[in-house]
Amino acid sequence: MPFSTENEQIKKFENDEVAQHYFEVLRTLISKKSIFAQQIGLKEVAEYLGEIFTAAGAKVTVDDSYTAPFVMADFKSDNPDAKTIIFYNHYDTVPADNDQPWTNDPFTLSVHYGVMYGRGVDDDKGHITARLTAVRKYIREKGSLPVHIIFIIEGAEESASTDLDQYLTKYKKHLRGADLLVWEQGTRNHLGQLEISGGNKGIVTFDMAVKSADVDIHSSYGGVIDSASWYLLNAISSLRGQDGRILVEGIYEQVQEPNERELALMEQYALKTPEELTDIYGLKLPVLKEDRREFLRRFYFEPTMNIEGFGSGYQGQGVKTILPAEAQAKLEVRLVPGLEPHDVLDKIQRQLQKNGFDQVELTYTLGEMSYRSDMSAPSILNVIQLAKDFYPEGVSVLPTTAGTGPMHTVFKALKVPMAAFGLGNANSHDHGGDENVKIADYYTHIELIKELIRSYEQ
Repeated sequence: MPFSTENEQIKKFENDEVAQHYFEVLRTLISKKSIFAQQIGLKEVAEYLGEIFTAAGAKVTVDDSYTAPFVMADFKSDNPDAKTIIFYNHYDTVPADNDQPWTNDPFTLSVHYGVMYGRGVDDDKGHITARLTAVRKYIREKGSLPVHIIFIIEGAEESASTDLDQYLTKYKKHLRGADLLVWEQGTRNHLGQLEISGGNKGIVTFDMAVKSADVDIHSSYGGVIDSASWYLLNAISSLRGQDGRILVEGIYEQVQEPNERELALMEQYALKTPEELTDIYGLKLPVLKEDRREFLRRFYFEPTMNIEGFGSGYQGQGVKTILPAEAQAKLEVRLVPGLEPHDVLDKIQRQLQKNGFDQVELTYTLGEMSYRSDMSAPSILNVIQLAKDFYPEGVSVLPTTAGTGPMHTVFKALKVPMAAFGLGNANSHDHGGDENVKIADYYTHIELIKELIRSYEQ
């Protein structure tokens, strides 16, 4: 079929009564702050979504058993034997505080030159309204659905999906057996290809702390007394080689190696390069892997250890000649299948003791398991084939991403094939200032989801 231009997609969006209705719903959603980290607006937004989905004809559950209410909306097919599609989304967002530049108020949906802006417009509220638009358009045109559709929407995704496992345990009998789960979001890459991915890395984050004395000590003793700062620096350095490889016994032995299909998808579709990162971020230090295959393998399929922050001693104006008595650091390990957060942290603790750094105190702060798919499930192959008719630049199919999310939690509970794709672009600025989505991409996602529903017609 012929591809529509960006202007044609915008015109279709503007003339689409259903799309315009839910665009106003999106405007309201953006205006309602729902930030788990600040405990703002979670119940209000969950109840609002319940009202919207009820009005759309769904059977709705708003379960507030835990801090962030869980919203579940069922659209039943007239065919009791129909298959089921699940849409996983989240209504919480990261904050939009004064530390980020915004052209306009982040909680007021604005449109400029075919682009909509607002906190959550891509991550993830815009995906909710676009997918609901597709469902309503199909029902309006056909009268009933050829497939059962269930929306599950959590409110703590940006805070490690707190209590999602509890909700999924509660409702897994209802949700298991689905043919496909469409993940929260996705983007078009810088080539314009729709990225369709099937996994993400896990993570364990932790604090490291050392106290070397009761008080700071005059630095004249530096040749005979160790300081907390040197001790912690050396402890951290002992855990990672200069090439970026983690120097913790037992880590790599547990890593689940990628299979041939996963490696082939990486080779065919992965676009990240050392040169691209150098250009984007203005890197002043050399990348750790120059060879493309080694670079991609490390990026997608291997664990990494990172320092998020480090603090010790005097940082004020001028000089203060001391040996700091305390030092702290925040670290993370990005995990791949085969690695469990608490087990990885235990291995790090044992390695520090073996390396002679038994004074380091570790505190677990956050953890999520990783998930990866080789994208060979028939329902995922169907998505890939359908998408090719909507994106002239084609698709990019990846078995995982380097980011982190609760895919493993969902898969463990529901055992359903999962594919992530959506309406974002390479410069959507998720979690940053001026978060945005192109109207043309928003409407194309509506059309693709509607076509996905249609593909279940018998």
